[in-house]
Amino acid sequence: MSGYGPPTRFNEEQATFTVRGSDTPDLDAGVAAIRNVLKTLPPAPGVYRMLDAKGDVLYVGKARALKSRVANYVQVKNLPKRLQRMVSQCRAMTVVTTNNEAEALLLEAQLIKRYRPAYNVLLRDDKSFPFILLRGDQDFPRIQKHRGARKWKGEYYGPFASAGSVNNTLNALQKLFLLRSCTDGFFKTRDRPCLLYQIKRCSAPCVGRIDTDGYAELVGEAKQFLAGKATQVQAKLGAEMQGAAEAMDFERAVILRDRLKALTFIQGTQFINADGVGDADIFALAAKDGVVGIEAFFIRGGQNWGHRSFFPGHVADVPEEEVLAKFLMQFYEEVPPARTVFVDRDLPDQAVLAQALAQQAGRKVALGTPQRGTRRRLLDQAKRNAVEALDRRLAESTTQAKLLREVAELFDLPEPPDRIEVYDNSHIQGTAAVGAMVVAGPEGFRKGQYRKFNIRNKATVPGDDFGMMREVFQRRFARALDEDPDRDGGTWPDLVLIDGGRGQLNAAKAVLEDLGIEDVCMIGVAKGPDHGREGREVFHLMDGRDFQLPVNAPVLFYLQRLRDEVHRFAIGAHREKRARAIGASPLDEVPGIGPARKKALLMHFGTGRAVRNASLEDLQRAPGVSGSVAQQVYDFYHAK
Repeated sequence: MSGYGPPTRFNEEQATFTVRGSDTPDLDAGVAAIRNVLKTLPPAPGVYRMLDAKGDVLYVGKARALKSRVANYVQVKNLPKRLQRMVSQCRAMTVVTTNNEAEALLLEAQLIKRYRPAYNVLLRDDKSFPFILLRGDQDFPRIQKHRGARKWKGEYYGPFASAGSVNNTLNALQKLFLLRSCTDGFFKTRDRPCLLYQIKRCSAPCVGRIDTDGYAELVGEAKQFLAGKATQVQAKLGAEMQGAAEAMDFERAVILRDRLKALTFIQGTQFINADGVGDADIFALAAKDGVVGIEAFFIRGGQNWGHRSFFPGHVADVPEEEVLAKFLMQFYEEVPPARTVFVDRDLPDQAVLAQALAQQAGRKVALGTPQRGTRRRLLDQAKRNAVEALDRRLAESTTQAKLLREVAELFDLPEPPDRIEVYDNSHIQGTAAVGAMVVAGPEGFRKGQYRKFNIRNKATVPGDDFGMMREVFQRRFARALDEDPDRDGGTWPDLVLIDGGRGQLNAAKAVLEDLGIEDVCMIGVAKGPDHGREGREVFHLMDGRDFQLPVNAPVLFYLQRLRDEVHRFAIGAHREKRARAIGASPLDEVPGIGPARKKALLMHFGTGRAVRNASLEDLQRAPGVSGSVAQQVYDFYHAK
């Protein structure tokens, strides 16, 4: 086998041994299961998964020689406490053989991301990184922000550390190169320049203010700039401005002058001087009090494209070098590696790691620790940032832990909540109604676990807040009972906050009672007698009591933050749904009618209502509409 792909492309050998009886931790049972698997293991490179009695993945590991690596787990006395606990829960193993160790390393990262095992170092940041996309399938290429799969033809520049970084760069590129950022639909329907042309952020190719060759020249300059050749672009613009001034073409000279100013501004806002570095990712690690922080700098074409802090999970008793190595493989599962990757320490199996990254990128990737010069200065700066970010994280965690203890005392919880779910509804007189759930924990908001609920039950009366809350809770907790009945998957809340008063709380309480759930603490958060005044919220308890907190209580500010976050998320979901509804057409409901025929019908009849009321003969006379399509539309509206 060559290359890297999903697990189904590997030769998978499964050797399992299940100990019957209790699934409680048992070292002897775990060792017995591993010994049984050892009998079938080849001395080949590969990846192994340790499974508990339910078949859930406890740990994913890779090995140069599977037999000798797995044999270490039966030497229990030599294992750290963390791995001893893992062995005590192990009841079966799954083994995948690979051609070499680099393939095993890639597969290990893929499986860790898929299964998120309890004993692996985990990259907790589940956000995708933004890129800048310069489209390659258009006569006048669009420049735009992009996340996710690379489905468009064109050139991708990134990653950028945050949406803010990519937005700032896009704004600067618009000022400097006057490239269009509008959608194709907007571009094709223009008959005069938009506001971006007036404020000198676009060259207005939509209405012919620039020809294809002139626009292609701007695109070429933008590519040069993004590739790190800003000096050449600056010299070219300077020469053109001088030429325009000498030819007394002062209008063009002013445009070129403004573009030069934009370029100078961009260069002046590069807080990190990375001249001569080219394309590089820089990683530095800091550790304190059992918490690990990793700082990443992204340098592309000698330009700073931002930095981001990461705090991997499950790092207790794991050597720092191993944490960084595991982090890198998971990080580059989604992001293409730079040509050079700098780290602040030697890593285990560093040569194999570099080989795996090169295999993933399809080209050579240099992995090392710089000792002097600009590269060393950048690495030292990343180290300082890692320490500062970790200190901030620890300070925030201390404050957060205190707040969660106060929440537990306030609502009589047995221990500080690990998972808080907050619910709200949003609609305008019953239209575009959505329910929203946000999730928070000790580390802050878990945005990857937010959920939207489109209110779709026909029995729910439009505008009925209580009915909408019933539907949301019915769907949320019926699914929880189905997918995690034993409540050991971390998906059940320790505390539920509902944005609303006694009515919303009672509606949710009735749903949970019907489902047989009686041990979830739910609190209603209402605005109180002074409607709209911050700090006068009333908290409704399930036993009928209610109370207010002092307006300067820190725990009140925390609960308000949770409430405000679910407000933001619910309103955003409602606006998205409303925007889609505004752009919808009655013809969308007719099966088999595509955009072209829909447009032809609307252009001929004027409105969707006129199409619905048209006779079969009128439909057949519409241009671009065949007899069969006319019959299909007529039958849809006149089925009765």
